[in-house]
Amino acid sequence: MPLYETVLIARNDISQQQVDAIVDGIAAQVEADGGAVRKREYWGLRSLAYRIKKNRKGHYTLLGLEARSELVKEIERQLSLNEDILRLLTLRVDTIDEAPSPVLSRKGEDRGERGGFRGPKPVGGRFESGRGRRGEERPADLADNGAE
Repeated sequence: MPLYETVLIARNDISQQQVDAIVDGIAAQVEADGGAVRKREYWGLRSLAYRIKKNRKGHYTLLGLEARSELVKEIERQLSLNEDILRLLTLRVDTIDEAPSPVLSRKGEDRGERGGFRGPKPVGGRFESGRGRRGEERPADLADNGAE
């Protein structure tokens, strides 16, 4: 049977249990047809790149399916009719990687590049030369206080 990876985004108004119920329904359909769900990952509530149907966030879920193409088309049709599903993408793949996806592996890491400690603040005023905005020298006593 062919292998597919499906990512779906559900509205942020619904709970994680409701998202799990939708995914359980998909898994039941696949297993009833003789296929299997090889991978199932809940990526959490994440910000969307742009608003979709007045939503700024969504519940992301990844599924690795082994199913017939007719069943996958039917599942896509049913999910497109479901008002709780904002977006859906299904791709046919050669293999389903059993390791955690990059989204999950990156989720636990510290934010090294963004946020966090960026190092000590530079000593002195705003500019390295100690000059003010207009190019004039600032008095030493005002430069230390930061007042003008």
